[in-house]
Formats: sequence, structure tokens, C-alpha cells
Amino acid sequence: MAVLITSVEPGSPAAKAGVKAGETLAAINGHEINDALDYGFYCYERVLKLDLATRTVKVRKRDDYDDIGLGFSTYLMDEKHSCRNKCVFCFIDQLPPGMRETLYFKDDDSRLSFLQGSYITLTNMTEADIDRIIKMKLNVNVSVHTTDPELRKKMLCNRFAGDVLRYITKMAENGITMNCQIVLCRGYNDGEHLRRTLSDLTSLCPAVQSIAVVPFGATKYRKGLPHIELHDAKSAGEAVDIIESFGSRMLEECGERVVYPADELFITAGRELPPSEYYGSFDQYENGVGMWSYLRDGFAEELAEREPDELPRSLTIATGVLAAPLMSQLAERLSGRFTGCNIRVTAIKNRFFGETVTVAGLTTGNDLIDQLSSAGDLGERVLIPKAMLKADEDIFLDDVTLDQVEQTLGVPVIPVGEEPYELIDAILG
Repeated sequence: MAVLITSVEPGSPAAKAGVKAGETLAAINGHEINDALDYGFYCYERVLKLDLATRTVKVRKRDDYDDIGLGFSTYLMDEKHSCRNKCVFCFIDQLPPGMRETLYFKDDDSRLSFLQGSYITLTNMTEADIDRIIKMKLNVNVSVHTTDPELRKKMLCNRFAGDVLRYITKMAENGITMNCQIVLCRGYNDGEHLRRTLSDLTSLCPAVQSIAVVPFGATKYRKGLPHIELHDAKSAGEAVDIIESFGSRMLEECGERVVYPADELFITAGRELPPSEYYGSFDQYENGVGMWSYLRDGFAEELAEREPDELPRSLTIATGVLAAPLMSQLAERLSGRFTGCNIRVTAIKNRFFGETVTVAGLTTGNDLIDQLSSAGDLGERVLIPKAMLKADEDIFLDDVTLDQVEQTLGVPVIPVGEEPYELIDAILG
């Protein structure tokens, strides 16, 4: 397959070799180019022979890692692979109608797993795809959920979901590093099923580098979907006990816990969150594993370095219901050192998706406006987690913009990043 070159960076190695926008790239050093992985992998040599549609050119780079300067119509050089599954726990299937179209796209693309860290179920993949991962030595993130083939077919509603589990073993045997996740659904893959899955996956260490167990989450739009009970303190506690037993064993055998409960499981179970050291390299941070401990412990360390003062400051921190208790603790700790600080923490209930959704990242602009408008004096500014906004744009999930929220509330609304110092800086101004 040849891919269209849409741009050539001026002064780049490709430009110096005479490559023009509008030409098509078929191969590099004799290797067919189908997508961004092929392109990146085969561009590492210092001298490259590019087979274009009508000619061949030679490109020379100063360094193996230099970019040769070609641009393509999409990031992957072709279309993203969509998910073929109908998972019983899928969050996208629980979205309300009328949201922007991109939110309904389910990706299950191994290339994005390597390039952006997304998780894949392997059901879109062939033996040739796995062989390419092994050849290129690509580390991947795998949504496993269960290692029982029949149960996996049932949970993913895909007749191939059990058969492709063998790819995990094949990749492990060939030195491919994997981070794995399990969405824990009550009555499906918990209890003895969870034990089996953790036993199977930990047997593949160190190729399986980490395993996150995250609880199923439901919106109010599950009509027509299989019924799954939400976790309560008892079921979450039982899951944490199973996970902890495997984590303690792996810590003793390998020096790493490998298996981690999501923060939400600890909180639902009413358990104290472990110290930051528990999470090692925070391999599953983006999966909500260790976020609270990282913020709590880092906040204490950063705060100890600040010179206290008595300057008057008044502000509101708006966050999700799950994070509000932690934010209140941090606000109280900071106010103890900066005695002029008046910090109100407001837990925003998720009325857009339903109040069973408690994470801050799914808070919408309209929920912020509705609940903060009636909250009284907001102070000089409102702080919100940056995770509430689209990654590359100041817009919430319901397409309300940050400017609209500010204009309605009449105070600046400041998105705050994940680092503890960012929160302290935003509070202190």
C-alpha cells in the first residue's frame, strides 16, 4: 500500500533529496510502508532509499533518530481501527445521544497502544500483527479482563475474544513488555475468576510489567445493556484483598507489586490509600492507580518547602464527588500554613451522566455552571482539574467552553494540572 505525502518540511533530509508533497511513498529500504509504525521503524537507518510512485530517491540523515520531514494526512497514515466488541461494561455504549461524534468512536488499535498508551483487546489482530509487534519490539497495553476464554467471549461479546488470549503468551515468550488492565464487573470476573486471571498473568512476569484492576462504572444511560451491580464496600474490599495477596507475593518474588487496585476500589472499600512507595514506577497512573497517593504525598512535600504567609486569598476548588474528600484534606493542610487562605471545596454531582459517575474527569460544563451558580460566594477564582477539559482544547464533554463557564460564573476558572506544585501554585496565586 502506498501512502500519500501531504507535506515536506523545508530544509529537512527529504526536502534536500527532492521529495515533493503529492507524491506517494511505497517503501523504505525495500520494506513496504502501510502506516506510522512501519514508517517510524524503517526510518531509523542513516541512509534511506525511498520508493516513490514513479521514482526512487536516497535520503541521508545526520543521526539515526532524525526525522526525515514527511507529513501525511493522518497521524497513523491511515484510518484508526475501530473496536469490534460489544463489551458488557463499555462506557461509550452508556453515553447519551447528541454529543460530538468523536466521543462515540471506539478505537482498538495496536498502533495507538504503542504510540499513545491506549489499551487494546487483541480481537482486531492477526498472527501477522503479533509478529510485527515482536519484530519491532513494541511494548503494548492489553485489556484482558479475564483469562477464561469462554467468560472473555461473554464479556466482550466477541466469538474470537477467547482465542486471541494466546497472543498474550506469545508476546511474553518473545520479550514484549505488557501493561494489562482488568475492568472488574460484579458477578462476572470477580472472586475466583479474578484469582485465575491474576494467577495466569503474573505467571508471565516480567513480560507482564503491571496489572491494574479498575471497577466497572455505570452512567444513567444503560437502558438495554446487561445489568451489572456497582461495587459496594464489601465487594470492593473482597477484590482489594485478592489483589493485595497477589501483589504481596509478587513483591516478595520479583521486588515489584505488579498487581494494583485502582484508587476507587480502596475508597469504595473504605480502606486507607497506601503511600506513594507502594506504586513503584506508577506504571498504571493513567488508569487511576496511585493518583491520590501521588497528589497527597507530593502535596505534603511541596507544601513543606513553601514559606508561609498570612496574605488573604479566597477561592473555590470544584472537583468530582470521589476526589472532594482528598481536596478538602489538602485545602485544610494548606490553610494551616497560609492562614489567610479561605478555600471552599465543592463536590460537583454528575447529573449529566448520572450520580453514580463520581470521577472529576467526566464533569461537564453545565454541571459546573448549575451547581456553582447557587453555591454562594466563589471567591476570587475557581480551580478545576485540567482533566475536565478536552486534551487539546478548552471545552468540556458537553461542548460547553471554559470561557462560557467563566462568563456565567463571573470569576476566572483556572484548570490545574496533576502535579502537586501546580495545585499549590494555583491556590496561592
